[in-house]
Amino acid sequence: MELYQRFLTEKVDANGMLEGIDFHAPDNFNFGFDVVDYYGTEEPDRRAMIWVSADGEEKIFTFGDMMRKSAQTANYLKSLGIIKGDRVLLVLRRHWEFWPIIVALHKLGAICIPATDQLKEKDFVYRFDAAGVKAIICTASGTVIDEAEAAANRCPQLKVKIVANGTKEGWHSYTDEVKAFSEVYPRPTDESCPMRDELMLMYFTSGTTAYPKIAAHEHTYALAHFLTAKWWHNVRKDGIHFTVSETGWGKAVWGKLYGQWICGACIFTYDFEKFDQEKLLGMIEKYRITTFCAPPTIYRFMIKADLSKHDLSSLEYITTAGEAVNPEVFNQLKAATGHTLMEGFGQTETTLTIANLVGMTPKPGSMGKPTPIYKLRLVDANGNDIPMGEAGEICVDVSNGRPYGLFRKYYGDEENTRAAMHDGLYHTGDMAYRDEDGYLFFVGRTDDIIKSSGYRIGPFEIENVLMEHPAVLECAVTGVPDPTRGQVVKATIVLAKGYTASEELKKEIQTFVKNLTAPYKYPRVIDFVDELPKTISGKIRRTELRKS
Repeated sequence: MELYQRFLTEKVDANGMLEGIDFHAPDNFNFGFDVVDYYGTEEPDRRAMIWVSADGEEKIFTFGDMMRKSAQTANYLKSLGIIKGDRVLLVLRRHWEFWPIIVALHKLGAICIPATDQLKEKDFVYRFDAAGVKAIICTASGTVIDEAEAAANRCPQLKVKIVANGTKEGWHSYTDEVKAFSEVYPRPTDESCPMRDELMLMYFTSGTTAYPKIAAHEHTYALAHFLTAKWWHNVRKDGIHFTVSETGWGKAVWGKLYGQWICGACIFTYDFEKFDQEKLLGMIEKYRITTFCAPPTIYRFMIKADLSKHDLSSLEYITTAGEAVNPEVFNQLKAATGHTLMEGFGQTETTLTIANLVGMTPKPGSMGKPTPIYKLRLVDANGNDIPMGEAGEICVDVSNGRPYGLFRKYYGDEENTRAAMHDGLYHTGDMAYRDEDGYLFFVGRTDDIIKSSGYRIGPFEIENVLMEHPAVLECAVTGVPDPTRGQVVKATIVLAKGYTASEELKKEIQTFVKNLTAPYKYPRVIDFVDELPKTISGKIRRTELRKS
């Protein structure tokens, strides 16, 4: 019996396609004890992670190592007063320390809040206050720890400051201090034992239109990522999975922790400081990576590199998420590597919601179909189901209860929780349409839809066309007011090298779009810029563009 079969039952059809998953986790299910410690006891020598630093230092961790290090870390953090229910902010980049620390927090029942090292003082103050953060564990790399220190001086509720890979005056040193503690931490049997339905993990959302909200998840969230790893990433026990993500983003636990370890697979972590596609390709080649996941941006860089210089024959499967994929990227990657890119969709508030799962034949430009964990509906503004081919809001049906993987609430924010969950639905705020085969195609955020002369226009379909023009490096489409049409389409474009902004180029791009899509969709307004405004997580701030 595989480990995951203790907690769930897969339903597979005669063709080997996943039809459903029934979860049956015990009340005290805990990823740290039930997954990491299980493998650490039953298969202690099984590789859990290969970690490589920016300068090439290599560390290999077994599940036995992770069991002992997480136990030691739990004892250490407990000695500093961190207990069940405490909120702990983790700013650890891709450092190996993230893994034993987050597992230790799960064992303690403390609520971990991963965050990016791009935060500034005001960002830390907001997070410390909004989540009631008691402790921070921060990298010593760069200047982020100074930003955190400045914020800590303004937030008296922050009681514990720990630096993970160095030293700083006034901060505890994880590296130096953790060594003194026992490598055994048994599951508690009293009220301090974490329970399945208690909060385990919180993420601040991207905040493209307002201050970030705090999506709060229970311990069952980890189990829902079994589907992510086995049925989307297609990991196997003897393979090595590589997801390109910094630990401050939700995608890290999607691809560098929960599902992969539930399946007993080894993860690969490259702790780079500045992205270099040649070095990344070199890592895939050297470590014989079998399954790989990255955002479309990474793939765009990869297909522009000289792939013939690298032996990528170990790759068996490639996936992508984080932003919608332009068909151009899909097609070029297939031509360059021979692999079909399997797209998936989800949010900070969910696990994998829509995807091209193992065994499916993807359609270029489609996110795939709803995954079996979630019952999805596409609805109009009044909550009515919309017909095939028309754009509607992607909603999760929660009328019979929340599925595993869906967040419980926005922490400390009843107003936004009620706005997102009502009438038996969780409203994602994302728009899509469904074709005759049940495949879903991303259209945009609900507030991004352009209404022009009675037409409803999704920005992404126009961006797809624009990206096919050689002059366009990056673009964003928004609606701008028009006295006659209500709104017209505006394209904000970053030009590729070798191209110069001009009226002639504008007309060329407009004609290009007219020839490839319905004429009413072409951008009547084009603005050339040096860069697009983005959130810390790299998402385009369309609200800013609409104001300009």
